[in-house]
Amino acid sequence: MIDLQQLTTDIAALPTESFDWGTLTWLCNSKLSPGAKQTVGLCHIHPGRGNPVHYHPNCEEVLHMLAGTGQHSFEGESIELRAGMTIRIPSGVKHNMTNACNEPIICLIAFNSGERETVFLT
Repeated sequence: MIDLQQLTTDIAALPTESFDWGTLTWLCNSKLSPGAKQTVGLCHIHPGRGNPVHYHPNCEEVLHMLAGTGQHSFEGESIELRAGMTIRIPSGVKHNMTNACNEPIICLIAFNSGERETVFLT
């Protein structure tokens, strides 16, 4: 029988990781839902701030912009992302996002591994 309690999370009960650049709230991963093969989270980036350059050696990332405008850098290249835009970041690609507006960026991030790995370069 399926244990629906292990398959369900409530954002109000989840911890939020806080950084000088913003916050991360994980909605689903193998720690929250044993057996999960994906990681999904909400990322907030404060105005004028950016997360450190990093990459994911074991998974690709899909980032969907819910609010705000940011500059997303990929190994020396940069693209402006606005609310409603989605980008796929292949495994191993160095990247980061900088908030280019006066409101917080809110984005949904998803990874094709329940145990996402991140390597920071700074």
